[in-house]
Amino acid sequence: MQSIKSLLAVPFAKIVRKSVLKWANNPIETQEKVFQSLIKDAAKTQFGIDHNFSNIITYEDFEKQVPIRDYEALKPYVERVVAGEEDILWKGKPIYFAKTSGTTSGAKYIPITKESMPTHVEAARNAILMYIAEKGNSKFVDGKMIFLQGSPVLKEQNGIQLGRLSGIVAHYVPKYLQKNRMPSWKTNCIDDWETKVEAVVDETLPEDMTIISGIPSWVQMYFEKIQERTGQKVGDVFKNFNLFIFGGVNYEPYRAKFENLIGRKVDSIELYPASEGFFAFQDKQNEKGMLLQLNSGIFYEFIKADEFFNENPKRLTIKDVEVGINYVIIISTNAGLWAYNIGDTIQFTSVSPYRVIVSGRIKHFISAFGEHVIGKEVEQALQEAILGSNIQVSEFTVAPQINPESGLPYHEWFIEFENAPEDFSALAEKIDQSLQQQNSYYFDLIKGKILQPLKIKTIQKNGFQDYMKSIGKLGGQNKLPRLSNDRKIAETLYALKLTK
Repeated sequence: MQSIKSLLAVPFAKIVRKSVLKWANNPIETQEKVFQSLIKDAAKTQFGIDHNFSNIITYEDFEKQVPIRDYEALKPYVERVVAGEEDILWKGKPIYFAKTSGTTSGAKYIPITKESMPTHVEAARNAILMYIAEKGNSKFVDGKMIFLQGSPVLKEQNGIQLGRLSGIVAHYVPKYLQKNRMPSWKTNCIDDWETKVEAVVDETLPEDMTIISGIPSWVQMYFEKIQERTGQKVGDVFKNFNLFIFGGVNYEPYRAKFENLIGRKVDSIELYPASEGFFAFQDKQNEKGMLLQLNSGIFYEFIKADEFFNENPKRLTIKDVEVGINYVIIISTNAGLWAYNIGDTIQFTSVSPYRVIVSGRIKHFISAFGEHVIGKEVEQALQEAILGSNIQVSEFTVAPQINPESGLPYHEWFIEFENAPEDFSALAEKIDQSLQQQNSYYFDLIKGKILQPLKIKTIQKNGFQDYMKSIGKLGGQNKLPRLSNDRKIAETLYALKLTK
């Protein structure tokens, strides 16, 4: 028998879908309203005064006055906010700092304001409600839901709460979900990831789990522990588990492995959250890409990725973008980030409505020889190569081998297999062919005998977990880069003797 909560969820979901479609179907007007509101609200901040916001009328004015910045360039302002000053990047003080571990900047302090915080919560809620509206089924809201996330324990600095984004969001779970939500607060507060996963398994095994959510690499660890303990597929342990919600990385490289661990297919919803804002969520099961959140206090700009490092790259707004082009995403937000480069690259899968996929990181690429290979290309190449086979991949990363002991340079693929191929050279050839088809630069370098085809190096079971642990980044919001333009990860893998 359905509860009142699940019965009310369907009509509520339809109301929410109607409001989402209203702005999704008026994208340019919606973004213009967001832009004007941001400029008006920040005009009297220090940043607004420094950049002449009071005289900004049009986007073209903004483009002239506000250069694109990354965290390092914005840091002088952020440091003043961290020190407790008011009205610097946004009105008043932030209510939180999401602390992230930057690769070049050390710790980053990303402000979250009373205006921006609700958009994080609302977008996550709307993702589930859009799914309910599409499916007309809400029975799963009566079951238990797990959100694998960072510790909700927060510190305070100059009157501002400080923690991981996923830990901050844990404080905003709606009351009507509190009884269904797992793990317990006590378990969520465990810092050590391996200890935490064991405790999560202890708590969830006896329960009727219907929704499981988290970054795929964390959830994989959880599923493997369930299987170790019970000797059963996850879908047999949790018979009503039918919805997997994930974000942070592309799910496709994990899909075959997950379906094997679960024992059957389940619906999934992809999210695109970040400390800097909640940018997109999957709004339809059979459409590729996630609906870009145009009404969430975020104004978007885009720069073609292959022009990004030019001296004056052309900045585009939503009305100028095209399907299938790799763009660096630039944001201005009601948390006080202005023309801010978050480091991600995206591609549009649709412009009516605007849907995106995350294609990689502008810093995570391989172009040691001018090939400009990006994350989406290596993921797609691997996916195509194992399609229709029984090969299963747990995790992988790619690095350039510039100075091999003999022969031409090549791309070295480090792959941890759940189910390894019988013929590694055949798999390598398939991956390489797909990469050549996707990337004309790579094709030319292979044909021109500048590069030899890629080589695969296998990683021992749980080797990537051991690597992440060795650099202090197991669990949390940490993800293994799909590729890098240097040998740092590769050399650490060899040094730790994680290769077979």
